Amino acid sequence: MSKRIVIIGGGAGGTITANLLARNLYRQLISGKVLINMITDRPDHIYQPGFLYIPFDKMREDEIVRRQSDLIDPHINLFVDPAVKIDRDNNVVITQSGREFPYDYLVIATGSRIMPDLIPGLREGAHWFYDIEGALKLRNALKTFDGGRVVITVGVPHKCPVAPLEMTFMLYDYFKQKGILDKTELYYTYPINRLHALEPVSNWTVPVFEKKGIKYETLFNMEEIDPVKKVLRSMEGSEVNYDLLITIPPHKGAEVVINSGLDKDGWIKTDKKTLKNEGYNNVYVVGDTTNIPISKAGSTAHFEADVVAERLSVEINGGDSSIDYDGKVVCFVETGFDEATYVWFNYNTPPSPTPPSRMLHWMKLGYNRLYWLSARGIL
Repeated sequence: MSKRIVIIGGGAGGTITANLLARNLYRQLISGKVLINMITDRPDHIYQPGFLYIPFDKMREDEIVRRQSDLIDPHINLFVDPAVKIDRDNNVVITQSGREFPYDYLVIATGSRIMPDLIPGLREGAHWFYDIEGALKLRNALKTFDGGRVVITVGVPHKCPVAPLEMTFMLYDYFKQKGILDKTELYYTYPINRLHALEPVSNWTVPVFEKKGIKYETLFNMEEIDPVKKVLRSMEGSEVNYDLLITIPPHKGAEVVINSGLDKDGWIKTDKKTLKNEGYNNVYVVGDTTNIPISKAGSTAHFEADVVAERLSVEINGGDSSIDYDGKVVCFVETGFDEATYVWFNYNTPPSPTPPSRMLHWMKLGYNRLYWLSARGIL
């Protein structure tokens, strides 16, 4: 009887895991000894880091979208049929159409989603760039903006932790190129008592902000937005007026995780080394879906996918893998339109931002083009 692998989620983590498994288990796949089913809620695959560039006309929306069927190995069975229930005790996933997918091994890579409606007034009074629609709307707003106070504020939790900083730096260069920097105030808020969750990144950011004249306020957690008066209020009692408000909406995990009773916010309890769902030896978790206290980012999902694919391949072949995830995360951080910095860290090594350079900026742009090779499990 075939060993059945079910992968829920067609984002970076799920797609890379699936393609690596198909490569590692190629003989078993073509002989029918292994079956890989991928369940996803959409036919397209979106390169989410590309959202950052759309508001500045640095990327087009069609550059960051591919058909999922073109990205996965042809031996993987793709079902565009959203999962609605995960039954770990009976080893089955049920989809929206009512179809049941029994499994011997399950990989949950359902990602995270923005929740703008958790903040009253955010949808009506603010912009964001964490989906295509929001990025396009922000692009249009920037084109007509002719000066005033631009506030960048961050909800928690959220994925891609450096993106708020990148947006702020790129806005600075955008307004400079547009010739309205002298008429524009950039005001950045952050929910804890520093400018970034990673202290070395925060320490690096402070002098850069001060050199550029970017104002900031810490310990600022969004509570509500008054879109008529254009006022942002925090839970701490602070009020900030704005002419243009750019937010990172708070995130939650996928509905199927919440509705299946796995976690009320959608983050699954995950062993930080083996990446197995705690209490379930045949269930792995990849990417944003984990509750591991590290960055929810594309590189995190990629490195986790490498580990899960290797562990699963060994297990299916009757072995006991010793490969563990070490918490590795890698981020290129845009510091404007023509320079970037770079950070990497893991469970034992803190990040240490490098001096910004044009070379690192071009490396990030290069990876934006090479991502599709990563998704296919080649790079």
